[in-house]
Amino acid sequence: MKQTELVHFLYQRLDMAPFDGVDISLNGLQVGPKEREIRRVAVAVDACMASFEAAAALGADLLLVHHGLFWGRPLAIAGAHYDRVKFLMDHDLSLFAAHLPLDAHPELGNNARMAKLLGMRTLQPFGSWKGLNVGFRGELPEARSAEVLARTLGFSSADGLRILPFGPKEIRTVGIVSGGAADDVYGALELGLDAFITGECEHQVYHDCEERGITMICGGHYASEVFGVQAVGKMLQEELGLDAAFVAIPTAL
Repeated sequence: MKQTELVHFLYQRLDMAPFDGVDISLNGLQVGPKEREIRRVAVAVDACMASFEAAAALGADLLLVHHGLFWGRPLAIAGAHYDRVKFLMDHDLSLFAAHLPLDAHPELGNNARMAKLLGMRTLQPFGSWKGLNVGFRGELPEARSAEVLARTLGFSSADGLRILPFGPKEIRTVGIVSGGAADDVYGALELGLDAFITGECEHQVYHDCEERGITMICGGHYASEVFGVQAVGKMLQEELGLDAAFVAIPTAL
């Protein structure tokens, strides 16, 4: 399909409009010609040289990432940034980014996918960024330990898993916000949730978790954000018939 058609489809399908002017990521097409034919898509968490090289090796026409190249400030096309942009252009590889829209999406987002894997019920919005909800909270179908929850999500110590085990041993109520959202544990505390799941673990929340009695499961920033791009890749195959492949470049962070 035409690149302009795919970009429009993704913008609508991922409900990106509410995040215009809110998300510092330059969501949408970040590098690419005015028009081209897209037959094969690669998806990855990060816009890095390793992802670009893997996508090019797969013969992808477009790479969709969660973390793009631009983050709300002018960035000179020099050094490593030059090398990355030049590689994309030399290999005729377009780059599309979906940051907060791919955290918040109720079907394809990182947080919704984790909630689905855990079988969570009575889902409600949780964790806001500038007035927009990006996470979810709800109840598990049965009480489970933090270790079982982490294992169900595929989290491991090799990927940066850290558990602050200060809540109930058997967890029933959970809040989820992927990536670097340690501060959202305070919202979980206010709601009296048993546990909070995120990516990164921050020192400053440790004592509050211990003293106020909540379990925090930090699966690693990368590991907590593979779910969205994987879901989008599958969706592109099923709904548009595009060839799509996930490129894994884990960071253990």
